[in-house]
Amino acid sequence: MARIKYYNVAPEGVAAMMALGKSILASGFDPKLKSLVEIRVSQINGCAFCLNMHAHEAREAGEDQQRLDVVAAWRDTKFFTEKERAALQWAERLTMVAREHPSEEEYQELLRHFDEKELVNLTLVISTINAWNRISIGLGAEPEKN
Repeated sequence: MARIKYYNVAPEGVAAMMALGKSILASGFDPKLKSLVEIRVSQINGCAFCLNMHAHEAREAGEDQQRLDVVAAWRDTKFFTEKERAALQWAERLTMVAREHPSEEEYQELLRHFDEKELVNLTLVISTINAWNRISIGLGAEPEKN
């Protein structure tokens, strides 16, 4: 049940967070990869609102439905590139950072696939979707049926 329509109550803050996401895409960050990361983080956090929205965005960006169906089990398929796998691993580590910090090996693997700007943008995507998940879950955002 929706608790607060946060986009109406604090439009400036919501707009600032949305602008961050737009700036990441404007930098040339791959929209499909952004959506995959947002979906995986939202799965971990259990955010139905964000899962619904980012799966829709992924399909609009041309993402394959089969890959979306198995993103929660990305390690067990050959559907994802090495770069995507490194990004999904980073997303999981940063989302669950309280359990264990990313290792130096994981960081070095990222550097094989991402330059510094891309890595910062990837980390911003992960940080932002974690914040959105907490806002949406805490304030009761619900997905609408298509």
